[in-house]
Amino acid sequence: MDPSRTAVPESADTAVGRPLVVIEHVNKHFGELHVLKDITTQVARGEVVVVIGPSGSGKSTLCRAINRLETIDSGTISIDGTPLPAEGAALARLRADVGMVFQSFNLFAHKTILENVTLGPRKVRHLSKADADRRGMEMLERVGVADQAGKMPAQLSGGQQQRVAIARALVMDPKLILLDEPTSALDPEMISEVLDVMVGLARDGMTMVVVTHEMGFARKAADRVLFMADGELVEEATPEAFFSNPQSSRAQDFLSKILTH
Repeated sequence: MDPSRTAVPESADTAVGRPLVVIEHVNKHFGELHVLKDITTQVARGEVVVVIGPSGSGKSTLCRAINRLETIDSGTISIDGTPLPAEGAALARLRADVGMVFQSFNLFAHKTILENVTLGPRKVRHLSKADADRRGMEMLERVGVADQAGKMPAQLSGGQQQRVAIARALVMDPKLILLDEPTSALDPEMISEVLDVMVGLARDGMTMVVVTHEMGFARKAADRVLFMADGELVEEATPEAFFSNPQSSRAQDFLSKILTH
């Protein structure tokens, strides 16, 4: 635990048994398009949930709704027992506890790698520069790019930049990390280096919600697979059950197309 984090007394409310994320009857429209249709699910502490499905199924919208990058029309989402705040300081605090990794890295081009990673701890957690730098280097080491700390993002490969983005999320000591198609913008040879980092996080017990097309990662690292289609949560199961015996015709059709190519 980062010493800069405020200690919370252990109680029944913060006990390991309670789900970290609770999503209940969530609906979302983009104009006439109903992109999330009455979604209800939970994410346990330490669980890795992988969300898969065809393009346009609502996967990324659901991921972004969990930290209110997308608003919802109805239903509720709570994290660690607290409903998502609408705006203001409470929302900023929640986002500090929920790491987000995007497909496009979103690094500041004019800042060094270490500066990118330490911005959050200094501005949000109010760490000193020395403490933030030390923690930033630890996280860069963890994802295998500590030797790139003094470089600018443009000097790194896409795979290295995405690993920096993961380090930037980790450095905040989050309760949860959301990864929205983190490998989809990468060349094939760079995908495995990012997936290796994600598998390591899963083994370390990091709570993650991952939207991905990488079925190998889902098989290897997921505790549970959510299959979405047309805005609906069609099926959820363990990877073994889902890939060997999908229950719905839509999941069977999806898997038959992606696993035979």
